[in-house]
Amino acid sequence: MPDIANLVEELSKLTVIEAADLVKQLETKWGVSAAAPVAVAAAGAPAGGGAAAPAAAAKDTFDVILASVPADKKIAVIKVVREIKAGLGLAEAKALVEGAPKPLLEAANKADSDAAKKKLEDAGAKVEIK
Repeated sequence: MPDIANLVEELSKLTVIEAADLVKQLETKWGVSAAAPVAVAAAGAPAGGGAAAPAAAAKDTFDVILASVPADKKIAVIKVVREIKAGLGLAEAKALVEGAPKPLLEAANKADSDAAKKKLEDAGAKVEIK
C-alpha cells in the first residue's frame, strides 16, 4: 500500500484544473460519480420550503467558451489554453484559439470554470460562461 502522506502531498501540488481532470479520470476508471452526494443534497432542498426550489434548479456545470482573442494577445492566450487543457499540443491549442468562438471546457464545475475564465481574461481573451 502506498504511503498515504506522500500521496496526499503529491495531490496537494495539483492545480484546480488538474484535480478536476483527475476526478474525471477516476470516475471513468472506477465507474462512479463524485457528483452523486451533491445531487442527493440538492434533491432534498425543496422539502425545506418553496423558496428553496429555484436554488435547487441552479446550474452546477458550466461551459467555458473562448469568445475572441485580440491578435496581439494570441500567444499569451495559447499558453493559458495549454495550461487549462493539459493534453493539448501547441498546434491544437493554436487552432482552438484561432478558431474562436470555441468551447474550451464543457460541463466543468463552478470553481474550474471561474478559474479558467479569470486566467483567460488576464491573458487578454474574451470569455463566456454558459
